[in-house]
Amino acid sequence: MTPRVLVVDDDRSMCELLEADLGRRGYAVTWCGSAGAALESLHSEDCQVVLTDLKMPDMNGFELCERIVGSRPDLPVVVMTAFGSMDTAIAAIRVGAYDFVTKPVDSDMLAIVLERAARHHELQERVRILSQAGDRLEASGEMVGDSPAMHKLFGLISRVADTDSSILISGESGTGKDLVARALHEQSRRGEGPYVVVNCSALPEPLLESELFGHKRGAFTDARTDRRGLFLQAAGGTLFLDEVSEMPLALQPKLLRALEERRIRPVGSDAELDFDVRILAATNRDLDSRVAERRFREDLFYRLNVIQIEVPALRARGMDVLLLAEHFLKTFSARSGKKITGFLETTAARLLNYNWPGNVRELRNVIERAMALTRYERITVEDLPERVRDYRSSDMLIGGTDPDQLPSMEKVERQYVLHVLESTGGNRTRAASVLGWDRKTLYRKLQRYGQEAVDGPAPEDSDAD
Repeated sequence: MTPRVLVVDDDRSMCELLEADLGRRGYAVTWCGSAGAALESLHSEDCQVVLTDLKMPDMNGFELCERIVGSRPDLPVVVMTAFGSMDTAIAAIRVGAYDFVTKPVDSDMLAIVLERAARHHELQERVRILSQAGDRLEASGEMVGDSPAMHKLFGLISRVADTDSSILISGESGTGKDLVARALHEQSRRGEGPYVVVNCSALPEPLLESELFGHKRGAFTDARTDRRGLFLQAAGGTLFLDEVSEMPLALQPKLLRALEERRIRPVGSDAELDFDVRILAATNRDLDSRVAERRFREDLFYRLNVIQIEVPALRARGMDVLLLAEHFLKTFSARSGKKITGFLETTAARLLNYNWPGNVRELRNVIERAMALTRYERITVEDLPERVRDYRSSDMLIGGTDPDQLPSMEKVERQYVLHVLESTGGNRTRAASVLGWDRKTLYRKLQRYGQEAVDGPAPEDSDAD
């Protein structure tokens, strides 16, 4: 966004000179010949910085600064004067000026001051959003978000919540797939029924089968009584299969048959029982790739993936980072009795800059840690973990014109491919689509870079580069 600067000076030629010079530097400049006109202008037009002269006939720069800061504390005011002295600088700071420059104005120095002031205004605006977020967050429950990605997600949930079709919820670890599943259940006509969750990665195959389908007494050593499985326990409600990609391969045909016939057979029983549940499943894996690698049955994938909901990564949700941070801050503050009022602007900037590979779960952990460590009323940068406060974006930058300093095409390709893979959360199918390659080509590239896919070797089918 182009920074907007309001210049206030009774010297018309000075205003025109500043308008031309700052315009060339990318600023949108408007100017007024008096302090009164400037105050009137601020009622109808917004700006990020006010640059005012000190000596003016109707109201001096100090008085104007005091008026603006009193009504708009988020709007930085820079005072300029030909009378540069320590007393003048101190007087400017006392009335709330953001900074102070002397005439004749050094254009380069002024540009630096204005850039810093505009950035300060932006951070103030972001922190203001935090302070106003409470009501919206409480209305949204645990699913907090005001970004376009989350509005799209909320809309999709409301559209499909009341269908009995199976839904596959995909997304990186820590994005809140469990919250999406619960919202789907609560917004459905089954919302008054039971909501049963099973983590498919937490149990070995024999126990998972018994957990899902139940067992008869004597079916195995510890089966001392009959047990109703989760399919029956969830009758009239929802069964949520979390981390379904980790379900043992040998158990997948039994799950597929149950979903197709809507009947189960408890372990050790000859009788089949009908069930009436809605199936939700979640995965943080790329199931397309696991199907291609023959680690997940294709027919089961299609049975579960009637409707797919992808939960966005936190790094794709913009200002939601601050909304969530405020939400967690209020939660932990109420729990601990520690009165923490918010975040410093610099802290908010670090939270927004970080990539959040652990998504919402990582952010929650960071805010809880900061709450425990802070000694002040607001969270400071020093309260954040080192990985957050010292993070530098991995966005690709190829600069310079010295041939000896330019990277090779192989190095550029490697950097870009790994950047795309990181940006898609390790989803190789999506990364290959972004790159315009098939999965096999991406696998071969990763092997060449020494980054062999974590889930195993490439599929056996071959395609040319």
